[in-house]
Amino acid sequence: MSRIIIAFGLVAGLIIVVPMFTLLFISDPGSLGHAEIIGFSFMFLGFSLIFVGVKRFRDRALGGVIRFVPAFLLGLGISAVATLVYIVSWEITLALTNYAFLETYPAQAIEAARAKGKSSAEIAKLTADMQSMMTWYRNPLLRMPMTTIEIFPVGLLVSLVSAGLLRNSRFLPMKVVQG
Repeated sequence: MSRIIIAFGLVAGLIIVVPMFTLLFISDPGSLGHAEIIGFSFMFLGFSLIFVGVKRFRDRALGGVIRFVPAFLLGLGISAVATLVYIVSWEITLALTNYAFLETYPAQAIEAARAKGKSSAEIAKLTADMQSMMTWYRNPLLRMPMTTIEIFPVGLLVSLVSAGLLRNSRFLPMKVVQG
């Protein structure tokens, strides 16, 4: 089981981080909204490997039958490995870009508020909020849990759905090879 968790978790993590961080490096400043939509799409794509991993384990190791809790725990394990890949990749990206995100993200958010015609009071509040957020975001002990919260709930949801579906041995039943 641990081999499936590590293998599927690493591949899921790479499916998630490679396109997301490629977009981060090639996208224009101010286009962050589209990158977030694309990023969450890649999260779901990467986390689809939870379903594949649980099904493979159910069919190959357990003869086509798995209970909810073991399926869910297997999915959580894959999610945890993929989340760890995401966190480490984000920390490396921050370091390689000399922590530019800490300056560009607030500037982009403030510029977007101006473009939407927000009042000067709203922009002043947003500026203060962004400065406060970036102050604590500089601390890796606070940043890493925040990074975990970005991705892990998606893996949790996919783990729940996968376990719920695959606990039924009639759902995508194991194919028996005759020969």
